[in-house]
Amino acid sequence: MYYVYVICDSKGKPYIGYTDDLEKRLESHNEGLNKSTKNREWELVYYEAYKSKQDAMQREKRLKRSGQARRWLKDRIKTSITLGRDR
Repeated sequence: MYYVYVICDSKGKPYIGYTDDLEKRLESHNEGLNKSTKNREWELVYYEAYKSKQDAMQREKRLKRSGQARRWLKDRIKTSITLGRDR
């Protein structure tokens, strides 16, 4: 399976990515191994699962590039993002 995921830092700032191993990917974000998410603690707040790597990659790209897709997602998970700030 492939996953499109949203993680948030303690301020509620989201990051969108895709992976085939959610647990390992979250660990790499929190260990500072990713340049764009370095020096912050991240929490998984949302994911979608796909059988196809291509489908997951296209969804990630759509979420990163389309303001409308991001707004829809943020509206769908707004409570989860808020809870991430309350840690």
